[in-house]
Amino acid sequence: MKFLARIVKKEPLTRSNQFILLSMIPVYFIAVGLVLQPVDEILLGIIHIFEEPDFLITDYFVIGGFGAAFLNAGVVTLISIGILYVLGKEVSGHTITSICLMFGFSLFGKNLLNIWTILFGVFLYAKYHKTSLSRYIYIGYYGTSLSPIITQVMQIEPMPPAARFLLCLLMGTVIGFVLPPLATHVHYAHKGYSLYNVGFASGIIATVIVSVFKSFGFETQSRLIWSTGNNVLFLGVLLTLFGGMILLGILRQGRGIFALYRRLLRSYGISGTDYLKEMGGAVTAFNMGVNGIFATLFVVAVSGDLNGPTIGSIFTIVGFSATGKHLRNITPIMVGVVLGSLTKEWEIYQPSPLLALLLSTTLAPIAGEFGVIAGVIAGYLHSSVALNVGIVYGGMNLYNNGFAGGIVAIFMVPVLQSVRDRIARARGGISL
Repeated sequence: MKFLARIVKKEPLTRSNQFILLSMIPVYFIAVGLVLQPVDEILLGIIHIFEEPDFLITDYFVIGGFGAAFLNAGVVTLISIGILYVLGKEVSGHTITSICLMFGFSLFGKNLLNIWTILFGVFLYAKYHKTSLSRYIYIGYYGTSLSPIITQVMQIEPMPPAARFLLCLLMGTVIGFVLPPLATHVHYAHKGYSLYNVGFASGIIATVIVSVFKSFGFETQSRLIWSTGNNVLFLGVLLTLFGGMILLGILRQGRGIFALYRRLLRSYGISGTDYLKEMGGAVTAFNMGVNGIFATLFVVAVSGDLNGPTIGSIFTIVGFSATGKHLRNITPIMVGVVLGSLTKEWEIYQPSPLLALLLSTTLAPIAGEFGVIAGVIAGYLHSSVALNVGIVYGGMNLYNNGFAGGIVAIFMVPVLQSVRDRIARARGGISL
């Protein structure tokens, strides 16, 4: 293929080449899925994925099988990439982040059936404000974190199917319509120190919607569907992909990759960072691969399971490695969560704590700017908040850690800034 020749020869990649390269991630996993499960079982598994409730925690590996889960995630991701291409978007760090999240969470919550009404709501919001959908499409992709609500509405009994469909359309449209202004507004609260900004906004929306549901006597039960015993298989699958990312970076940049990577490690990683635009694709791919291997081995090291939810969470780290995360700012956060497991009433390898371990890295900018100790404290606090806030919306927000991270950032950042300012004044001989 021509674009592979361009990579080897270190030639600039065209826009089409960049989208093809990004598509290799879902294509890789579709191929893996077709190897792991017969096609007839995959098709039946996809139907099961559509039919089952998918609020947290629902592992599609259990519901549909490995092949069905990877096919669902791969096709959702390819369609998402295609939409961006048709809209004329250029590949940026935020493109990579949104696509990795679409893939990752399509292993445990998003599917080919439940994401569209939310995206339709975002489309209507863009039309209402007489602007292009391309302006809000990333928010729309992130906003599909609320897709379990759509699945839940589809299954309301004894409501007739036609009524359920109309209610799904209404619910998704409302979610998509209110999400862009709310996501913009809540960003001012945490000032970019929580990377999962739309997750914070989605938590607010989910709280309101679930509260309304409960007012009418409709409640969801707790859910835990979690596959185990596949670490050797998925360790090989993931390390092969992430190793390929590292190799891609080295092929493109040569020895200069290490100097660029050291420069990247010095960045704070505050929301809005775009490593692809600031430093280039080579070091971005390298950083994604390094973080992917680190997160994968961390899960195995704490005796956790590699499955749909944890692989999805690993891909959240990998995706945000294009827009803020690196080893220096995610490690203290994760260490803080591990310390939490040593002093609190849960073990780090349990499902919810394990997801909190990986997704707590939404707070990476706190460690990036305020240092290791602040990062460890942030992770420690996050481990408690993330394991308790989900009760208010019954697991209906897939980005639960985004909501928790926003709360922790709002709590910590003003305090950290005031302490830093006081220290600066003291060094300058200025008293309060």
